[in-house]
Amino acid sequence: MVKLNKIYTRTGDDGSTGLVDGSRLSKDDVRVRAYGDVDETNSVIGLVRLHLTHQGLDAMLSRIQNDLFDLGADLATPLPKEGEADSEYALRMIESQTTRLEEELDTLNADLAPLTSFVLPGGHPPAAYLHLARTVCRRAERCCVALSQEEAVNPHALTYLNRLSDFLFVAGRWCNDQGEADVKWVPGANR
Repeated sequence: MVKLNKIYTRTGDDGSTGLVDGSRLSKDDVRVRAYGDVDETNSVIGLVRLHLTHQGLDAMLSRIQNDLFDLGADLATPLPKEGEADSEYALRMIESQTTRLEEELDTLNADLAPLTSFVLPGGHPPAAYLHLARTVCRRAERCCVALSQEEAVNPHALTYLNRLSDFLFVAGRWCNDQGEADVKWVPGANR
């Protein structure tokens, strides 16, 4: 259980931050940027939820927000070196989190007609915010991929982010009257 009595510690005043294992990194380290982008994705999903009236989708997004905190904790805890045990404090993403996300994505997608054009971000407010969340999620994914090129990253974390961006796209279309209010891209429309 997390217990925070004091929010500021002054330990980060030098531009560093602590990881779950006690090690310290620059606040500009790729690992810190990765879990920061995950946190930003979570924040945008919070904005989406302010505009929702559908309880089922709100429940899905609530579960996703919790998963994103799990994902941030996973990224803030470096994987052990080969032959070492994982930290007793490690919280790792697992396959069932992605499986649930895929099932919920399929449920929403079943209500949508196939795409005949690319979709521009917009339409109803929750849809527009879902598109914003999708782009921030893609940035988080790119940052996690960059981190994985430097050191080991839980593959379930990468899979979850990839699937989440798909979910957010489909949920955006779903919030646009099951795709009827999607803003379609018209190639060369303003030439």
